[in-house]
Amino acid sequence: MLYRYFIQPQINKYTNSIIGYELLIKGYENEGWRPPRYFADIPAEVIASVLTKTTEKLALKIGAVSVNLNRTQMMNRDIDEALMHAQDKLRPVRMVVELTEEPNDEGTTIADLVPILKSFSKRGIEISIDDVGTGENQVDRISGIVPYASEIKFALQNFDQPFSDSELQDKVKFWYNFAEKNKLRFILEGIEDQQDD
Repeated sequence: MLYRYFIQPQINKYTNSIIGYELLIKGYENEGWRPPRYFADIPAEVIASVLTKTTEKLALKIGAVSVNLNRTQMMNRDIDEALMHAQDKLRPVRMVVELTEEPNDEGTTIADLVPILKSFSKRGIEISIDDVGTGENQVDRISGIVPYASEIKFALQNFDQPFSDSELQDKVKFWYNFAEKNKLRFILEGIEDQQDD
């Protein structure tokens, strides 16, 4: 299968400026380009190769590049080396790894991840905890990663309620306050229209 990264801009709400891009990997199927059901379905060497080619084209064009990886992929040496190579090519652009959760990650513990997180930090690669407040990414599950993270992301699209729903707004406020308390950037994704904005 053919894979490539698609780029989604990240906007600073207060300055209305692009602060970075999230790279979203997709595979080409009969219906066209589609995201994988699980990132773990993509071979490590494919992620490493496509990531390297993509980041070389983005060098010096933006402030930061984010890429999604699950815990199992972070434990893969080929992917780690590709990330470090990409960070070296991109510098001074920041590489941000968005740590996602997938069912096959259950065997990878925080203790397993800590050496990788420390290694990334030494190379200037930042960690973002993706989809907080949904699935497995609840406070108790992410607390061991927070000291190594630079940001958390809350995804409105993971909920059935509209953003005007008071319960959903309470969740956003909780995670915003959590980010403030832990000195993390807070990214709110899924703003789809002017009313939500």
